[in-house]
Amino acid sequence: MKEILVSVDKLFNKTLEYRRHIHANPELSFKEFETAKYIRAKLDDLNIEWKACSVTGTFATIGKGDRCVALRADIDALPIFEETNLPFKSKFDNVMHACGHDMHTAMLLTAAEILKNNEDSLNGVVKLIFQLGEEQLPGGASLMIKDGALENPKVDAIFGQHIYPGEETGKISLKEGPVMGSADEIYITIEGKSTHAAQPHLGSDPILAAAQTIVYYQTLMTKYKDPTKAGVLTLASIHGGFATNVIPDKVEIKGTLRSFDNDWRDEIHKVLEEKTNLISQSYDCKATLEIRKGYPSVINDKELHNIILNSAESLFNKEDILEFEPKMWGEDFSYYGRVIPAYFWFIGVRPKNKNSMPALHNSKLDPEEEAMKYGISMLVNSAINYLNK
Repeated sequence: MKEILVSVDKLFNKTLEYRRHIHANPELSFKEFETAKYIRAKLDDLNIEWKACSVTGTFATIGKGDRCVALRADIDALPIFEETNLPFKSKFDNVMHACGHDMHTAMLLTAAEILKNNEDSLNGVVKLIFQLGEEQLPGGASLMIKDGALENPKVDAIFGQHIYPGEETGKISLKEGPVMGSADEIYITIEGKSTHAAQPHLGSDPILAAAQTIVYYQTLMTKYKDPTKAGVLTLASIHGGFATNVIPDKVEIKGTLRSFDNDWRDEIHKVLEEKTNLISQSYDCKATLEIRKGYPSVINDKELHNIILNSAESLFNKEDILEFEPKMWGEDFSYYGRVIPAYFWFIGVRPKNKNSMPALHNSKLDPEEEAMKYGISMLVNSAINYLNK
């Protein structure tokens, strides 16, 4: 473990170089062409064999043997205008690494070099997965799995991590079981008949139908959900009408459905499909519902939890190993967990002199770079621990 920590310190200037280059040159989901070139060039420099997967995705292997563990980092950025004063801030308007994927990639590249330097002592294969398109449906993880990223050699388990502004640098958050929710998008279009607002009887009011639809959706959380289980159904956008004296002919509503329970998720989909148009019909309107099924919930494997906890205990003080409070965030790492055992942990990135900092997906997000040392160490140590288990 001491050797790993020494290697992390020795290579940290390269880690900073990786992170800052990627941060300054962000690319949106499924368009990470230059980012992929950069990653592959660095793997070439390290004499690590790699293969392209799903165009801008990349996977590489280190070591030999019958067992294989994968380490995953996502590489895409968000359509956000950066509002930091960093000297390496985004060169492009409305594109920013506001979710830490630049740090995820930099940490995995550094972990790759440490593992390559210790390749002869590995008790198996470590597969590095630099994944495209985490931020946008259908999710790059699903595409890379389909294109064989977990095969040849076949991956037995996979680990991933995420920066976490909610905790200080030097802390790590772990939890077995559900840690992030499924994420579905809801789109409702209600069509009526436009008329003068002073003559509502001559038309069909989609705004009234929309209001009743919103109220009904909120009751679903009490009528159709076990109160001991978590779930969120939020309608976050409504558009319709243009004047005070005209009833419009159409209203559009958008929202999201989140859950840790995939069975309840499927059940509520059926309820929405059955009931949504019935509400509008009672107001002589017609409703069209589209549910864009997003990522499943992220569920950390129980057996892998002990391996990750052991890795954390060799790196962190006991009081700095925290139990993660599950969030209704969406993360396509969940797709890996539906195929093989998977585990996802969270690395604190908040400077210790701050009580709070901008959250993920915030235009002012500025994680503490020193935190990457802990993430690199966790990747390396967890892979070695798994192969040695």
